[in-house]
Amino acid sequence: MESASHEPIMPRHVAIIMDGNGRWATNKKLPRTAGHHAGTENIKRVLAEFQRNSVQYVTLYAFSTENWNRPESEISGLMSLLKTVIKNQIEELHQSNVRIRHLGTLTRLPDDLKDSITSAVRTTQNNTGLTLCVAFDYGGRKEILDAIKNMMNEIHDPAEITEDLLQSYLYLPDIPNPDLIIRTAGEQRLSNFLIWQAAYSEYYQTSTYWPDFDEIEVKKALSEYLLRQRKFGAIISEERDIVE
Repeated sequence: MESASHEPIMPRHVAIIMDGNGRWATNKKLPRTAGHHAGTENIKRVLAEFQRNSVQYVTLYAFSTENWNRPESEISGLMSLLKTVIKNQIEELHQSNVRIRHLGTLTRLPDDLKDSITSAVRTTQNNTGLTLCVAFDYGGRKEILDAIKNMMNEIHDPAEITEDLLQSYLYLPDIPNPDLIIRTAGEQRLSNFLIWQAAYSEYYQTSTYWPDFDEIEVKKALSEYLLRQRKFGAIISEERDIVE
């Protein structure tokens, strides 16, 4: 059970809805694919800043179950882009002691992308640094539905069902719930992201497009988090520090 904290500590787990790649490109009169490329290039500097601030887990919302409704050409481009990113960055991430986890399902993905994701997870599985969870073909409702289906295959007495039991059937039950959820590009909705895990998460919204969300923006988000009072239903009074 979550409990209120009185100490100003950094979030252990930060989850990010990386929004605004297309609008970033449109504003620069570039194709949407250029925005997605710029967005993936931004990941490295953001991860490095989180590492410098002792964040242990980062989850990136890269492709949702609803994104299958986008134009086929854009979907194909995103699939190809993720495969390229894995190929080009896996060694650097591995050397940085980053552990990669996949959040979502692999069923609908192309075989070559499945292989790339599986290989990245396997290559980094023993790393002990920051854990990077890539949510690709992920939807919060589907995750809960899959968890219930799998749970009911093994549990036949409803009295046995608890919150902890259901959570144990989620895609990555060993990953702690996010302390902070960041959404870029000015949108103010959750978009089916970690809807079970986010029950007590703090939310931070910024109008900055994801490709422009740099180290300074990370510090702003962390500073705002440190000003929050995480109550978990309790009544507390505390002061927070500011990130220098």
